Amino acid sequence: MADKFPIIEVPFDAPEIIEDLGTKEKFWFRHPNLGRCLFKKTRPNTGEDWAEKIAAELSDLLALPHADYELATFNGEDGIISPSFLPEGGVPTLGNEILTAIVCDYPQDSKDLSQHTIDNISNAIKNASVNLPIGSIPPQRINTAMEIFVGYLLLDAWIGNTDRHHENWAFISLQEKIYLAPTYDHASSMGREISDEKRQMKLNNNSVIGYAEKCPSLIYASGSDKKRLKTFDAFREAQQRYPEAASLWLNNLARVSSDDTLELFERIPSNRISETAIKFALEILQFNQSRLIKLRDTL
Repeated sequence: MADKFPIIEVPFDAPEIIEDLGTKEKFWFRHPNLGRCLFKKTRPNTGEDWAEKIAAELSDLLALPHADYELATFNGEDGIISPSFLPEGGVPTLGNEILTAIVCDYPQDSKDLSQHTIDNISNAIKNASVNLPIGSIPPQRINTAMEIFVGYLLLDAWIGNTDRHHENWAFISLQEKIYLAPTYDHASSMGREISDEKRQMKLNNNSVIGYAEKCPSLIYASGSDKKRLKTFDAFREAQQRYPEAASLWLNNLARVSSDDTLELFERIPSNRISETAIKFALEILQFNQSRLIKLRDTL
């Protein structure tokens, strides 16, 4: 059995800057080996820490550029830390700011995602001036930032990430160049928010598949639509526009075995995740992987 993931203990006097963005308690601090890091407190019984860690490791298996995450504790409370992916001098621009600049009358209310559409996102990212994520080594024949983003949508569809809103993708400006940011913030995935009692009920009555099929994205097919796309359908929309990139990412997904995913969950300390949560998450991943791989037949 593989070793457990390490748990980094954040010193009591570590906090430097309190981070306001988002809904979780978080702060920036400097780690002696990892550099500037963000600590996010895990809310009780939410599984946010293991979901974030597993999603990052699954991104690795897909060869996607992603933010790194490590399990951590601070002042006796569980959480996760993420080293900053901003290089010195790098300036982030969040998706809502990007879209406001190119989409007429883009909603100023951060909760209004009605114009957060596949085509608006694509028009922003496929701009020739947007480079691949800094330091990334993409799979062969993945050449553009938008082709990388297609991989982000594949990840969302695989893990059931319901939180790809317009502040959960970004550009990085550095030395007069613009780069797509690595994928980040995947804690709302793999059914981590469900209680073990409900997980077991769904496992017993074979309704995990129904849960996985309903996972909503925060992306719309068009500005006139009233309903958000499901995560699976958001990837399918991207597949129709970028079939070659979608095929390459699907091939990477097909190479991930059930043993690969099981080993990752076995590396999460048992006080951070229950056996029921593991079974539930694995069933989601297996079902989503299977139906995604079948999309190769539609290309």
